[in-house]
Amino acid sequence: MTHPDGVAPAHGGGPVVVVGPASWNTVVRVDALPGARSQTLFASGHHDGLGGTSAGKAVTLAALGVDVRLRTVLGADALGDAVRDALAHPRIALDAVPAADGRTERHVNLVAADGGRVSVYLELPSPGVAVDPADGLAGARVAVVDLAELSVPVLAAAREAGVPVWCDVHDDDGVAAFQRPFADAADVLLVSEARLDDPAAYLRARVAGGARLAVCTRGSRGALALDPDGFWEVGAAPVASVVDADGAGDAFLSGLLAATLAGRGTAEALAWASAAGALAVTTESLGAPHATAESVRALAARVAVARA
Repeated sequence: MTHPDGVAPAHGGGPVVVVGPASWNTVVRVDALPGARSQTLFASGHHDGLGGTSAGKAVTLAALGVDVRLRTVLGADALGDAVRDALAHPRIALDAVPAADGRTERHVNLVAADGGRVSVYLELPSPGVAVDPADGLAGARVAVVDLAELSVPVLAAAREAGVPVWCDVHDDDGVAAFQRPFADAADVLLVSEARLDDPAAYLRARVAGGARLAVCTRGSRGALALDPDGFWEVGAAPVASVVDADGAGDAFLSGLLAATLAGRGTAEALAWASAAGALAVTTESLGAPHATAESVRALAARVAVARA
């Protein structure tokens, strides 16, 4: 059986360590993203709630039965309390690093009907104390290291500890400086096609650079994946309607990881990824906290995955 992390799953092992952002967001839905001019927009809806790519992965992994240790920066403020409450789950151990200014990360996200998004960062905190990047890695099954200042030292620490590194580089264009150490360190890598002229070439470069599996998500067109044996075409899991695509990529990676840890092969794990991502778009909540392993397994059975 082929496993995306290159090793047999550690049944009953330690937690998955997730390092990166958790925030409190205001999401505003609009028909289309505004152009660069003065104008008045009317929202079709809005809500406040949990945000941050690492938080999205944590809640989805926990829903799928995976124990998580989440390291993130939080302020000593009301929004930090709201984030803590939203992350309260018996499978999530929260390792909250105090923010230097005491304020929790906060965004306003404009989300268009076609899935386009503009994120306005109102607060972007830095760690207020020194953090040992190796903390919590002993015995971890995987380190999911997300794009954040806090995360960069964890890449080398995970390598040193022999823990497989999974990275979600979002809309990397292949040259942006901030994403490079994450893309270079990943054993398993997830990217969006948003800024890629040639997704296949990007995936080839990542596998040539050492990734055991590289995946490019393509929205309603599914995903393209590459491992050392060749490409995979991954279909989009069917959903009745799209409510909010925020956190769909987080859920995609979580489905892939949960299936891998459960001992499923690459094709089935990619189907789980597509299914979890699809479940995420059916709710306003970040990621897919309402998913279960059973619901993902059932939807994954309807996802076509084949060698390209």
